[in-house]
Parts: sequence; C-alpha cells; structure tokens
Amino acid sequence: MSRELRVVLAQINPVVGDVEGNAQAILDYAIQARDEYASGLVIFPELSLTGYPPEDLLLRDSLLEWVDREFTRLLEQVNGITVVLGLPLREAEGLYNGAIAFRDGGILARYHKHILPNYNVFDEKRYFLPGNEPAVFEQDGVQVGVTVCEDIWQPEPAAKARAVGAELLVNLNASPFHQEKYEERIDVLENRASETGCPVVYVNMVGNQDELVFDGESLVMSSHKDLLFRAPVFEEGLYAVDVPVGHPELSRHVELTPRPEREALVYRALVLGVRDYIEKNGFRGAVIGLSGGIDSALTLAIAVDALGADQVEAVMMPSRYTADMSQDDAAIQAKKLGVTYRVIPIESAFESFLELLADEFAGLPVDTTEENIQARCRGIILMAISNKTGRMVLTTGNKSEMAVGYATLYGDMAGGFAPLKDVVKTLVYDLARYRNTLSPVIPERVITRPPSAELAPDQKDEDSLPAYEVLDPILQLFIEQDASVASIIAAGFNEEIVKRVASMVLNNEYKRRQAPPGIRITRRAFGKDRRYPITSGYRRLFA
Repeated sequence: MSRELRVVLAQINPVVGDVEGNAQAILDYAIQARDEYASGLVIFPELSLTGYPPEDLLLRDSLLEWVDREFTRLLEQVNGITVVLGLPLREAEGLYNGAIAFRDGGILARYHKHILPNYNVFDEKRYFLPGNEPAVFEQDGVQVGVTVCEDIWQPEPAAKARAVGAELLVNLNASPFHQEKYEERIDVLENRASETGCPVVYVNMVGNQDELVFDGESLVMSSHKDLLFRAPVFEEGLYAVDVPVGHPELSRHVELTPRPEREALVYRALVLGVRDYIEKNGFRGAVIGLSGGIDSALTLAIAVDALGADQVEAVMMPSRYTADMSQDDAAIQAKKLGVTYRVIPIESAFESFLELLADEFAGLPVDTTEENIQARCRGIILMAISNKTGRMVLTTGNKSEMAVGYATLYGDMAGGFAPLKDVVKTLVYDLARYRNTLSPVIPERVITRPPSAELAPDQKDEDSLPAYEVLDPILQLFIEQDASVASIIAAGFNEEIVKRVASMVLNNEYKRRQAPPGIRITRRAFGKDRRYPITSGYRRLFA
C-alpha cells in the first residue's frame, strides 16, 4: 500500500565541541519541526551533538560526559516528535559513532555505525568501534531503518535494515564538500534505493570545520530512483518532505533547489568557510594584505561577502618594486568594496633589515633572500594589526603556489586561515571573473595583467614557474590523483617540466606543514588529506 510519511530534514551547522550549544540548537529545531511543519519525525546529521569531526576530543571523558548530560536533557525536554540524532555512544565494550531515535522520553532505537571511513580526511577507526546490527523503528505505521554516513556507500548496512523490515532508510551525514561530491552521492543513493526498494532520506550537515566545509544539500530519493527533494547548498535550515513509501509512482511532492554552476558553487564554499572559521573562532573580522594582484583581490572579495565590509581591513604595503598600477588597482577595489583601507610602505623596514644584515651579507650576491625579507616585513605588519585589532590575517596564496613552494615562510604565508589554499591559479581567475558578474569589484586589469610577486625588478611568476595553464593540470594529476611522473609524461606533458614540478612539490613539504589551514574544495587538499613526510629520500627520484 502506498502512503506518505512527513519527514523534516534538519540541515544544521553545529560547532565542534560545543555540546551545550549544539543541544540547544537541536532542541529549538525539533520544536520548530513539530510546531511549524506538523511532522512527527525530524532527522539530524551525523554526530550533531558534538559536531564533526571532533577528533581527539573524543579521547576526553569530559566531552563524553557532557554528551551524556545534554542527551539526557534532550530526552527529557523534546516531546511530541520523534528525533533521530547523531552522537557518540559509549557502550561497555567501547565508543561508537551512533544514532538514537527517541520520542517523549523513550528510546525507540540505538544504532552503531557499521562502516568506519579511514581514508582521505577520515580516521574514524582511531576513535570508534564498528557496529554490525541494524536498527529499525516504527513511525506513523512506517518501518524506518537508520544508517550513518559511510554506511550508505556500501550495500550491506542498508540490506540488513531492509531484511528486518525497513520500508524507509534514513542516513545521517557529515559529508564534506568537494567539487564532484554531489554526483557521487546521487549514484550511491540510486544504488541503495534500487537494491532495497526503499526510499532514502539523506540528511547532511552544513558549515565549516577547520579545513572541511559541509555543503548540506540534503536529498530524498524515491524507491524508483527519482530524486524527490534537494535542499539548498551551504544553507542551514529545516526542510519538510512528504516521502512516498510502498513502491508508489513518482511523488507529487518534488522540490529540487537549483544547483549553482561550478564557479558559483566553489565561491559559495569559500565564503561559508571564511565566515564560519572566523566567527566560530571568535575573531573580530579579517585583515588582508592587498597587493594589487589577483589572489589578494579575490581573497578580499570573499572576505567582504563572508563578513561584511565593516569587518574587513585591507592593507597595501608597497615596496620599491611595487608598480603604480598595483597601488591604483588596490585602492580602486578597496573603495568599491567599502573596506577600511590603509597604505603602509615597507621601504624603511626593508632598508633597516638590509642594514642590520650588511656584515652578514657582505660579498654575497642579491638573491631570493632579499625578496623574502620584503615578504616578511609585510607579514610582521599584518600580524601586528591582527594582534591589536583582533582581526584574523587571511593569507592569499593559492594551491599552485603552495604546491611548488612559491611562497615565503613567515611572510605571505603568515596568517590564520588560507581561503585559496586548495584553489589552483587558473581557477582563481575563473572565480574572479565569476565574482565580477555579481558586481564588478575586481578591476579588469588585475585579471588580465601577468601575475607577479613584485619582489624584484620586472618580476613575473613565469620567470620561476611554468605557465599556470601547464602547471595546474600537472599538479592536479600529481597531487589529487597520485599519478606517477611517467604517466603524466605519457599523457603528453613535457618530461623536463613534469620532473621539475614533481621535485618542487616534494621539496616544499616543510613549508606546507607550517602553513595555515585552508578550505578543502578538491578530492585531495594539502593538510590532513595528504600526509607526506618532510624528511624523505623519495624526492631524489626526480632530482
């Protein structure tokens, strides 16, 4: 018999470790789901009570005791609606990544996540034991099976739930964003719906946590593999869906929020990542070194869109090598965006350092040392402003530069967060052009002029690096796909360039280990996604 079950998807933005604050948000949303949407069932994401990933906080008994207290409070205070909630569950044998369904003070089902991911950014086997039993409860005459995140990516957990009578599958997620993730999720949900004959309710977290950004975009897939519902991307909220159960035809309740195009999607991820990172960490805004170049221009636009112009300060720090057009373009952009703008020349500081080091440098040629001193003068200024104002320094380097070490430790790498850390240079240009379609805030000359660090006379990036149109595809193969040097050469890239790029990537691991965190938008970002040794003879392979 065909029927419908009204389910509310709670696409929330928890704060890792703030168990009391998260519990209050869960309570408020549960009451809203009951009162405003007349629903008897609300589903929250994976580990909602702690936020995701709590990492080694899970090793602290104080956190788990806090979880127990706040869950007891929810159990006592939520009434009139069934809640399915993700939280760590302590059992006699150890800790599980779990879910509990409860209503009016009673527990309807307890579930232990079966499949613990231990790849890319995930290391759940460090903390949790795997479960193996299904969990099914009854809601308004429908048998509802519970799964958690990775469980839906393999057939067995859903099959076990179906075998004990599940007619509807709910899946609690903390699934981080990357550019191809949505298509992968759709394939997985179609497979599980087809195999079990059950509709699938996929509820995902939203918000930023350190390197990870969660996109939400919760989904409902019918038993016939028809996509019935898609929640907005990168937006917190409650979404009520009448889910057809019992092999019905395509439901009349179809609501698919439009998906942004690639550049818009990535840009929104970066904006949310900056907003959450700064606000959740209690900073009073952002300060950015605005050079007149493309990277700092895009970073400034992202910061303003994330925080508002009144929370952002841009600082131009010209040296003897800074072109007039760079100063002009920086001033134009700062005015268009309405941010606080200051010009602090570094020439006197640079001269002072050269004078201090005159004896040490006597008889030695000028080289990148002098370039790095300029970058470090700027880093000192920005960090001083940050200390005095409580605004976080946003670094402006991109993935291409970080990959090959085209950045200065304690200089342009100095700061608290790196919005473009996982954005290759060619995508930086695409994002800048996209941002200008919303409002023209980045001067066209910034986008079209050849990129330069402006640390030496007539300097251009291509003096030191392959053209970004060549460099970026090599980096994407070598870093994101772990392609071998031989296979990259076989794909048609110049052998000398490929070996040089691979060597530069491996030689600069020590720099990246000291870099600030940044927002992950690809399958393989620098940080916890890619764990290479600093001391390694492997790089000799390409020497």
